[in-house]
Amino acid sequence: MYKSFYSILILMWYLLMANTTFAYTHADTLRGSNGPGRNWWDVQHYGLNVVFNMADKSIFGSVDIHFEVTGTAHDSMQIDLQQPMILDSVKLEGKLLEAVNDSNVWWLKHPFHELPKGTNKKLQIYYHGSPVTAKRPPWDGGFIWGKDSTGKPWVAVACQGLGASAWWPCKDAQWDEPEQGADINIFAPNGLEVVSNGRQYFETGSDRFYQVAPSTDSTKTHIISEGHGSHWKVQNPINNYDITFYIGDYVHWHDTLVGEKGVLDLDYYVLRYNQEKAVQQFEVVKPMLHCFEHWMGPYPFYEDGYKLVEAPYLGMEHQSAIAYGNEYKMGYKGKDLSNSGVGLLFDFIIVHESGHEWFGNSITAADIADNWIHEGITTYSETLFSECAFGKDKGYEYIRGQMKEEDNDRPVIGDYGVNHEGSADMYNKGAALIHTIRMLMNDDEKFRQMLRGMNKEFYHSTVTTKQVEDYINKFSGMDLSPLFNQYLRTADIPMLEYYIKGTKLYYHFANVVPGFTLPMMISSGEYAQKIAPSADWKHVSWDQGYNITFPKDFLITVKQ
Repeated sequence: MYKSFYSILILMWYLLMANTTFAYTHADTLRGSNGPGRNWWDVQHYGLNVVFNMADKSIFGSVDIHFEVTGTAHDSMQIDLQQPMILDSVKLEGKLLEAVNDSNVWWLKHPFHELPKGTNKKLQIYYHGSPVTAKRPPWDGGFIWGKDSTGKPWVAVACQGLGASAWWPCKDAQWDEPEQGADINIFAPNGLEVVSNGRQYFETGSDRFYQVAPSTDSTKTHIISEGHGSHWKVQNPINNYDITFYIGDYVHWHDTLVGEKGVLDLDYYVLRYNQEKAVQQFEVVKPMLHCFEHWMGPYPFYEDGYKLVEAPYLGMEHQSAIAYGNEYKMGYKGKDLSNSGVGLLFDFIIVHESGHEWFGNSITAADIADNWIHEGITTYSETLFSECAFGKDKGYEYIRGQMKEEDNDRPVIGDYGVNHEGSADMYNKGAALIHTIRMLMNDDEKFRQMLRGMNKEFYHSTVTTKQVEDYINKFSGMDLSPLFNQYLRTADIPMLEYYIKGTKLYYHFANVVPGFTLPMMISSGEYAQKIAPSADWKHVSWDQGYNITFPKDFLITVKQ
């Protein structure tokens, strides 16, 4: 009884520590929670129209939000649009609505409670402003108003973390994706290509856009932009932060891949003067996609195709329009993040960002607190690619190198409902967790079917850690909950402590949650012994001396 109580107390302490590190604001709650302005309606489709004024780095546009009433409606609706962007007006089926500003949120006032469940309606939102400029994209997000080496404009956006509401009004919540996709209309200067998500349906000819001048005489107007329009259509559900654009002097070429679901269109857009080296660097795409389909199932967006687009920042997993800015180098801008040597054998950005099409874009964490589902499993896709391209030994060398690179500063899972990510360890520690599960399953084909099964079970869905955990537990036939608790909900690395006394080897784990254990093989020379360390001290007969080899494929430390 005492032991049980003590175990529960320890686990409660871990959870308490994980959730008392930060002080949150009203704005955090509005952004991160499914509150009364959000929980009764579901986005079905976004129609985004944006005009660029390159001269003063501003935009103006409109967004059509098609939504369905899914619960008991309140008399206010929350729309997210971050300052300094300005909401001009909102209409519901043509009727003007009152909009009240609350920092980065606008509350739309209307007797929505009169709308019965199942009703489908359309909002039309008009807005303008100068979006925040990214200081260090893609991590510190916003607009990138760049120029290429010839001096031509090169403009893009990266807003994961910051949020899509930094540049267009939306329901800025990861759990609500538009089931019917999105239409994206971008109006840009003549002489520049526009690339966005999905497929390009048409382009318009040269045109002018006008805006009422800042004068009491509302009949006076001035031209704010001249250029052409480009209409792109996304047929699949899509994360808000994945909706994007690229404007530049691009050259384009097309290819196809015969994959598990048929013919997949491959399109490449790079700056005109980089085409020759891009063609060579992008040769990895086909074998990479075949590898990912083998391990994780069919590419999730055949209807929208696959694109790789040169961007004025390092990279981002924009759905069906992957951003590429790795300077045509191997590794991570010429560096090996795994310090194993294997990381310099492939282009990190192409592989990592493309892996997100499965984990991040098709399977999306409902709350950003669970973003390890995106980053951890996608980071492990780098190991899978290394294995496909260079052999299993190289793949294992790669993940072993990654497992040495953690901060262990705070839990991988963040705090729920307040727009809070966990530790950056979600990348390498998340990958280490997946590799550990693979080692415990000890059956690569079953492990492969597990990954493929997840992509079938959670296809185009938003999920929680609990759903992923439950799925893996059931599929593997093992209760791996202590493993998830240890690596995702604490910052502690298990320490395997041992000593030899006489002809016995004594061992246990320190720094572990209740129930944590890792069955493993230890060896000395040709002698091998299976042990299953836990928090309790155990022993086995041992007369092999002090030269003991412990497994390299678990994220643990060893102390004698």
